[in-house]
Amino acid sequence: MSSRGSTFAAFGTAVALLTLTACSSASPGRASSPASAVQAAATSNPDAGAPPGAEILGRPGIGEPFKLTIDAADTARPDEFEVTVEEVRCGEPLDPEVVAHAASSVGEPTPTPTPENGKQYCVVALEVLNVGKSEAHWEAGDAVALNVSDTAYSQSLADADHAYDYSQYWYSKGQAGPSFGLNPGSKGPDHGIFQIPAADAPTTLWVASARSLESFDGAEPGYLVQLAPTD
Repeated sequence: MSSRGSTFAAFGTAVALLTLTACSSASPGRASSPASAVQAAATSNPDAGAPPGAEILGRPGIGEPFKLTIDAADTARPDEFEVTVEEVRCGEPLDPEVVAHAASSVGEPTPTPTPENGKQYCVVALEVLNVGKSEAHWEAGDAVALNVSDTAYSQSLADADHAYDYSQYWYSKGQAGPSFGLNPGSKGPDHGIFQIPAADAPTTLWVASARSLESFDGAEPGYLVQLAPTD
């Protein structure tokens, strides 16, 4: 479960810059080690990046809002959010202001976050608007995967802590995100922190229309956000 998160890191590899920045599409996601990488659809499939068997509700691009409808067993009506992936940045250190804020909250020096050997950080920045009828909570880290072609990377526990740092930083700036709870008509930032191989660039982002990527019944439906230009 994602407990820490928020804002941007930037595309450091030349491949990533050419693929995402030049195309006005960016993307990061949840950090993961090889053990947490989840195989998605076949590379030759245009749905590569969607979990096998998952219903694809849409293919928005960067900056294009889409609606998540999340049923809750303990409420009479579902939670509804309008989500916009604002950018995905890879290859740079985590935001130094966020790191400094996290260190000050602990009250002692903390190690500078570094990705695993051979990997790079990717930070996914989202804006989340509550379009439902009551207060609702949601966390990107639990329901988002960052894809490199047909391989999906989810957020590790360590990177969930960094995501929490982002959410706490923005909360200190008066911008509460959906993990704190949003009332109807309110919006706030959310972030996912992912690690992918340093030589790779992300291609899509999977956002489940749920509170997690999978349920007991299998993969949840979701949106396959396009980070690179499509024909």
